[in-house]
Amino acid sequence: MPLLKTVAFVHTLLAGHVVAGARVIDATMGNGHDTLQLARLVGEAGHVYAFDIQRDALAATAARLGHENLQARATLIHDSHAHMLDYVSEPVSAIIFNLGYLPGADKSCATQANSTLAAVKSALTLLAPGGLLLIAIYWGHPAGADEKEALEPFVAQLSPEQYRVLKYEFINRANPAPYLLAVERFTN
Repeated sequence: MPLLKTVAFVHTLLAGHVVAGARVIDATMGNGHDTLQLARLVGEAGHVYAFDIQRDALAATAARLGHENLQARATLIHDSHAHMLDYVSEPVSAIIFNLGYLPGADKSCATQANSTLAAVKSALTLLAPGGLLLIAIYWGHPAGADEKEALEPFVAQLSPEQYRVLKYEFINRANPAPYLLAVERFTN
């Protein structure tokens, strides 16, 4: 099998962890690609909670879900991922963060290190045993570099008795290539 680009690897990991009936979170819905993939995976009995602060993201995601008639499988939340605990209290089997800015939109409106770190900490409290937290980091812009500096040391210090942490990164690219931090909570 060839090495997968970061987003393809994310979807492969999600497919291996998310089963029909699962509850999951897309912490940064963007244009809805991850939300749609999660809605397919959770099936009719599952549910996706998707967050974004931009109305354009909610509209694009709603349209993408509507095209496949999957709107009922997702709750689209117009709020920061840092407030996910205000909306979700049940354990979830997967959480995806695709950091950066909304493709095709204002690049100055990007995820920020402080709110993202708070959201990741909240995500860990919601992650069910055996659950998977995926963080795609795009660090080729100033806000992304700040997120990289905040998130990587944080996940690196997570207890090895409770979590397995992976960094998936191509290291022979000239530009700062996006990479993935994957955190799996052990089943106790």
